[in-house]
Amino acid sequence: YGFQNGAMMGKDASRVDIFADLGVRVFQLTYNPANQLGDGSMAPENRGLTSFGREVVARANARRVMVDLSHSGEKTCLDAARTSTAPISINHTGCRAVTDLPRNKTDAELRLVAERGGFVGIYFMPFLNVSGHARAEDVVAHIDHAVNICGEDHVGIGTDGDVSQIDDLKAYEAVLAEEIARRRAAGISAAGERPDTYPFVVDLRGPDQFRKLVRLLEARGYSARRIEKILGANFLRFAQDVWGG
Repeated sequence: YGFQNGAMMGKDASRVDIFADLGVRVFQLTYNPANQLGDGSMAPENRGLTSFGREVVARANARRVMVDLSHSGEKTCLDAARTSTAPISINHTGCRAVTDLPRNKTDAELRLVAERGGFVGIYFMPFLNVSGHARAEDVVAHIDHAVNICGEDHVGIGTDGDVSQIDDLKAYEAVLAEEIARRRAAGISAAGERPDTYPFVVDLRGPDQFRKLVRLLEARGYSARRIEKILGANFLRFAQDVWGG
């Protein structure tokens, strides 16, 4: 199990122990806004990890809880990577050098996380393309850039969603519009979220999506071994490094 926000920590870093004992193994420090641990990707101040955030990271390291910075601001991510004694993850993101949106990570973030032994997962989300309608070719472009920055041993897939096909798109669009409105009202939405965007890659859905991705990576010249790493071997190794076993 994992959290996508550290707000429930209050002011007590020992709560990490409570959650770890209950089975939490992934701890994302912030969501899109700022909290008491650090700034999220949509916090304009970009203030970095707080002193309390450093306490939480240290406690998570002690309990072998994976520290994740997918939604953090740039300085918070860089601070956490430098502070953590264990490798950290950005397990669902894109590359800002490819698509300049706040939910995507800068080369500095990607590089430092990889240098510290961490993991970067490329998501299947609309933020891969400024149009808000990501396609399979966008996924490949972001994977390719991440591999160039991080090396092939630190990049994988972090879809940030399910893998099922949507049969009734019109009905789904109505529900999605309500969800986007709710997120905006709560102040948790990200730049690039609109009622007409889909939280998935439009031509990479259903049971064949990963086979299609393999074919696209092969066409880009990726070896079978590199593809195997991206499709799961890298995350498995990283998870073993953090969790043990």
